Amino acid sequence: MDRSGQPEPAAPAGGSGGAGAAGWRDATRVVHAGEPAATPGAPFRAGPVLAAPYHLAAEGPDGADAYGRTDNPTVRALEAAIGELEGGEAVAFASGMAAITGLLLATLTAGDTVLLPSDGYFKVREFAGTVLANRGVTVHTVPTSGPYELAELAPRLVLLETPANPGLAVCDIAEVAAASRDLGAVLAVDNTTATPLGQRPLALGADVVVASGTKALTGHSDLVLGYVATADPRLAGRLRDWRAMTGAICGPFEAWLAHRSLATLELRLARQEANAAAVVEFLAGRPEVTGLRWPGLDPLARRQLTRLPGLVTFELAGEAAATAFLRATKLVANATSFGGLHSSADRRAQFGDPVPAGLIRLSVGCEDPADLIDDLRAGLGGG
Repeated sequence: MDRSGQPEPAAPAGGSGGAGAAGWRDATRVVHAGEPAATPGAPFRAGPVLAAPYHLAAEGPDGADAYGRTDNPTVRALEAAIGELEGGEAVAFASGMAAITGLLLATLTAGDTVLLPSDGYFKVREFAGTVLANRGVTVHTVPTSGPYELAELAPRLVLLETPANPGLAVCDIAEVAAASRDLGAVLAVDNTTATPLGQRPLALGADVVVASGTKALTGHSDLVLGYVATADPRLAGRLRDWRAMTGAICGPFEAWLAHRSLATLELRLARQEANAAAVVEFLAGRPEVTGLRWPGLDPLARRQLTRLPGLVTFELAGEAAATAFLRATKLVANATSFGGLHSSADRRAQFGDPVPAGLIRLSVGCEDPADLIDDLRAGLGGG
């Protein structure tokens, strides 16, 4: 039992299998990750614990759960599941931005230098250019594909986002990890696009993984959360302290939904990858489509990723053409997210990304590929 009397998730053997079994394959791992040991009469997974205060011993806190901002067994079960998949200790946050800003603020102090991707999620650069810069942190950016001249910049922390969002550029994590380690820098990798089934940054030498669990990890477009995972227990402890002090917690119901959704991750990724391959083949033959990008077209991504995400970007002639495309599709929803069961697309420039006006980010979902291609054909004006 855990501190609140709920069954604790079983400890993984060798860090690779849920429910204590090492060597399980991905489809099995995601179904069983973070589950408690089998107990007669108990459900496979307990329902969410919705609590703010807990009963305390008369003498005061005694190691049991005490207050919802710091203690919740449902959140711990999700963290155990994500930790098994990422290969480290996970700390759940209220959103992906809460996770990444928490990492930056808990790690960097005045006088430090941070290196960020110039083509990654633009809100991270916006945060760094205001909040971090105002705190005396020097901020540098570099394209995801490099070059990484770390010796000249001497960063305290290097953040990679690979594949990057929305441009889908990739970089060699192991290579940057070796260079960062030589300088004593912390290497963090945003693993949102790939998910822990598509890429294991900690195994490739990174110190930290950060991600939005809102996207493909949970994949049902019904919750917002994020996490940080690390093999360094001291850093995990600092992040838990930061989360407790700032209140950037993941709610128990969201944690329960996320854990439930995680079980289908392998199934969803397999369908999305197959659908994306079919969609890319179709788009490659359309004369009005330029700048087509998908990690499956990149040799480095194919070497580094064990699964390819269902995220595709392409360019149309400009804002008017992109807007007409989004108006014409019926199956592909006009929405600003990715990784869900439902296919969706958006014109990234309207949200502030420094990309061409006609760039479309297409999140390929789990529908029938023939229906998706028919819808894309209609969006592009038929033919």
